[in-house]
Amino acid sequence: MANPQLTDMDTKKARPNLAFFASNLAIGYDDKIIQHNLNLYADAGHLIALLGQNGSGKSTLLRTLAGLQPALSGTFSTMTLPPAERARKMALVLTERLSLENTTVEEIVAMGRYPYTSLLGTLTDTDQAAILQALKQVDMLPFATHYYNNLSDGEKQRVLIAKALAQQTPLILLDEPTAHLDLPSRIKTMQSLQRLAHEENKCILISTHELDIALHTADTIWLMTQQGVQVGTPITIRPFILQEFGADITPFLNL
Repeated sequence: MANPQLTDMDTKKARPNLAFFASNLAIGYDDKIIQHNLNLYADAGHLIALLGQNGSGKSTLLRTLAGLQPALSGTFSTMTLPPAERARKMALVLTERLSLENTTVEEIVAMGRYPYTSLLGTLTDTDQAAILQALKQVDMLPFATHYYNNLSDGEKQRVLIAKALAQQTPLILLDEPTAHLDLPSRIKTMQSLQRLAHEENKCILISTHELDIALHTADTIWLMTQQGVQVGTPITIRPFILQEFGADITPFLNL
């Protein structure tokens, strides 16, 4: 189910809502190729869940797309952009926990406006409006003056999502956004991401181990296997999920 190789012109003509694409992409470290010949596209208004076994390359793909490590070969739509311009096209939320002393929620979300500020980092009225709107979108406006380190893990994750929203990019990448969260917070986070993708017409790409929740909330699944990336809807991808993870998971996925 891998997509045919795409070119910039082809994808823009064939997919007017295209937010991102990768063509003949190989990812990995030094001489170790983890995945190759990846031809992928992502549309605006979609929540895409990147699934796969440990070591399949989920985080490596996200880090490559974000420009944190080089692609081994191939190309993707933001690959040649300067960092400042890429930051206006793509926002990234990593799984690492942050520890920020004496930093308020509003100050963290304001970091998402750095691609738009001057060298002095002065925030304009437009920046302030974007910050407040992002906090509203994740129901964290009442916590704007609270210190980040005093929040629960679920609240911290919502703040980081707000920071990405304040960046006002058409594409948001999140690496394991439900890590460290309890079950209610995991479900709420995934539902919020689905809602934001649809209501804000953003393309949101997440890596996750939450197979059951992803199959109930994502619009599209990218399943990383040893044979490449299988692409489908939560319904059409299910046979490949069972093949990759084993039939023993069936009772837990309501398949």
